[in-house]
Parts: sequence; structure tokens; C-alpha cells
Amino acid sequence: MNTFTPYYAVIFTSVRTDVDVGYSDMAEQMLALAAQQQGFMGVESARNETGITVSYWKDLESIKQWKQQADHQLAQQLGKEKWYSYYKVRICKVEREYEFKP
Repeated sequence: MNTFTPYYAVIFTSVRTDVDVGYSDMAEQMLALAAQQQGFMGVESARNETGITVSYWKDLESIKQWKQQADHQLAQQLGKEKWYSYYKVRICKVEREYEFKP
């Protein structure tokens, strides 16, 4: 991800239920849809017992529009009803970044 600061990170931490039906398909659809949204910059994700997905956005307005996107709202509702026993969302402003690449 080639970025210029500042930008925003949406950190979604979650614990899944035992229900898997439809989850993978919806996750793939949401990733593809998010990538089409204005202001979307990228995503990183990992899952063990707790899942952590961090999506990166140009500004707060882009995040707001994504939260209100109709298909994303459906996924949010299904997540509450079927796929997650817990989740938390944090929105953070990234002021600086650096990395190491050997």
C-alpha cells in the first residue's frame, strides 16, 4: 500500500460463531465491494480465535459512506445474526507509518 499520511484505519476485531454457511462468500463479496468504494486504500486481515481486519481509508467521509452502503449493511446484519458472537470497531487516524522490507 503506497500511502500518504494522514489517513484512517478501521480496525474490526471479532469472534466467530460456529456458523460457516455463507460466511466466506460474503467476506469475498465485501472485500471486492470495498475495493470499489471511493477512498478505499487497502486491507489486511488475520484470524485465529480472534479475527482482526484493518481496512484503510482516505478520510472519515469514505468510512461513513462504506458503513451506509446497502450491501455492506446487509452483511453487517447477517454478521450480528449468524457469524459473530462478538465484534468491536475502532476508527483511528494514522499520522505516521514506516516499515521494514529485507
